[in-house]
Order: sequence, then C-alpha cells, then structure tokens
Amino acid sequence: MPVRDTDPLLGFNFSLEVADHNVTGYFTEVGGLTSEHDVVEHKVVTEDGREVVQMIPGRVKWAEISLKRGITADVGFWEWRDLVVQGDIDGARTTVTIQMYNRNYEPVSTWTLFNAWPSKVSGPELKSDSNDFTVEELTLIHEGMKRDDFDSGPAGDPS
Repeated sequence: MPVRDTDPLLGFNFSLEVADHNVTGYFTEVGGLTSEHDVVEHKVVTEDGREVVQMIPGRVKWAEISLKRGITADVGFWEWRDLVVQGDIDGARTTVTIQMYNRNYEPVSTWTLFNAWPSKVSGPELKSDSNDFTVEELTLIHEGMKRDDFDSGPAGDPS
C-alpha cells in the first residue's frame, strides 16, 4: 500500500548510527531532541523615562538524548560507553545520526548530533515473574544538533 503525503509519520521507525565506532541500533523510544535558550532579562530606560524589560536570548542549551530499545546480543553501545569509563573521552566523542523512516522504511528525517558521547548506559531490570521485554537505555550528551528533512534538503535550504 503506497504512502500518502497526508499520512502522519510514525514514531517507532528510527535508528541511531555511530559511524566512527561502526555501531548502529534500532530503538523503540527517543527523547530529548530539544534545544532551547536561556532568557536574559535586560532592564532599560526609554527616552521618555519608562522602564522596559527586554528579553534577550542567552546561552543555547542542548538536552540529553535518551534512547531505549529491547536488549540484544549487540554490545557496541556498551563498548562505546566503555571508552568514556576508561577516560578516553576524545576517542568517544563523535558525530551521530538519528534517522526516522516512513511506513515504507525510507528515511524521511535525520537529526545529527555533534561531539556526542554516551554518558550512561543501563541494562534491563530483571524479574523472574515478568513477561515484559527487557530494555536497555542509552543517554547521549552532545554539543549541537541539526535536523535535515529528506523531502526538502537541509532545514532552511530552499532547494
């Protein structure tokens, strides 16, 4: 069944690729694709003597990225995290991409994270009486993010 332009994108079709470390994973949940600015209040006095508070953008802040997936036999993300544990933060820092797919599994959007490194990786909570999937979580820190849309090129690019 073909995809219509009006079909909404589904939130469960995405992957994470860490090219410098040859690691790719498919996750069931991603959170924190967020950027925001601190707001600086600056009080000024106008020519007519009134006090006005100007709202000025301050420092940009990038949120931690949290990814969850069912645990697999692949330990690539654990090995990447181990670089940080061993003190090799320069070796761990890299550019990573989070790619979202449409219903036909064609890429439709990519978030590129710059100077990303894994600050946390956690294994599953194990219970002998549970039928739930076991889940591992990866938390990434980064120093910048860009979103590209495959339909129109890079964000802000009119081509």
